[in-house]
Amino acid sequence: MHPFAHAPFIVFWEMTRACDLACLHCRATAIPQRSEWELDTEQGEALLDSVAEMGTPIVVLTGGDPAQRDDLVHLVRYGKERGLHMALTPSATPLLTPALISDLAAAGLARIAISIDGTDAATHDAFRGFPGTFEASLAALRTARAVGLTTQVNTTFTPSNVHQMGAFEALLRDLDIQLWAAFFVVPTGRAGADSMLSPAACEAALEQLADIAERAPFDVKTTAAPHFRRTLIQRKVSRQLVKGLSDGIGRARRGVNDGSGVVFVSHVGYVHPSGFLPLHCGHVSEPGGLGQIYREHPTFQRLRDADRLGGKCGVCAFRRVCGGSRARAWAVTGDYMAQDPTCDYQPVPATGQGACA
Repeated sequence: MHPFAHAPFIVFWEMTRACDLACLHCRATAIPQRSEWELDTEQGEALLDSVAEMGTPIVVLTGGDPAQRDDLVHLVRYGKERGLHMALTPSATPLLTPALISDLAAAGLARIAISIDGTDAATHDAFRGFPGTFEASLAALRTARAVGLTTQVNTTFTPSNVHQMGAFEALLRDLDIQLWAAFFVVPTGRAGADSMLSPAACEAALEQLADIAERAPFDVKTTAAPHFRRTLIQRKVSRQLVKGLSDGIGRARRGVNDGSGVVFVSHVGYVHPSGFLPLHCGHVSEPGGLGQIYREHPTFQRLRDADRLGGKCGVCAFRRVCGGSRARAWAVTGDYMAQDPTCDYQPVPATGQGACA
């Protein structure tokens, strides 16, 4: 049986699509105002109940900007009381005050993740659409550390900022983060195909990330670039270097991918394999709810079957530990089981290196 057949390792809940920023690569195509159809507080509690009942350990509250909701602290506390590790990805706006960060910590928040998309204000603020967000992001991370929260930085790499990858290391060391999540663009929402790295540039970036992962005091992971796992295996990097396994929130001991170990719930309750793969597979209000959709919907079952991958992903020896970005395959080709268009690797036979990984 697939290790994630019964329940995902992580659930993302898009609490709202409202946000005061205008990020160039926004997956959600965020809007200024909240929707009247958002899951309300009671529905949010029911969702967290269902996640806890599945046995999923981590919930990430995302958006839009979750700070737009006045029940944010309550829902963090509710999830914590249900035994969940509650994480949050807010926007660096005036809503994210030191008082709110302190209240979230007191409510039991396990992790706060802030986006930093450049090592200088000019680069980052150009991504976010507003001046001052770079300094606001740094301040929020430092406040979070001061009140005892573990912290994460999310960085989206495009052709315009990938040259700064090496310079991030010193900045992130100074911020004393636990995890750096490097996002590789999926052309959905506001992100266009011109924001994707070429296969060669992607491969070079993964090698550079691996260099940083081997020496940095923080953990390094990728989003929408599962081929990073292949890079680490080829380097024979020890799993002991995955520092986040004991940081209070944890990391999956097996890589997750769209619909495989991860599930996404939209602001209005629709269930998708991930935020970057917005295929409607049901609604949390349906009989059986989130758990049944994740376990039984044909799309989720297909996504968890590496033997059904197409193109070079289907014959790759690393298909069970990587599998390519299903979201990017869908965005570019319309087939979520097609090969990942940003992978530069030429597969060896399935009986070769990595076949049993």
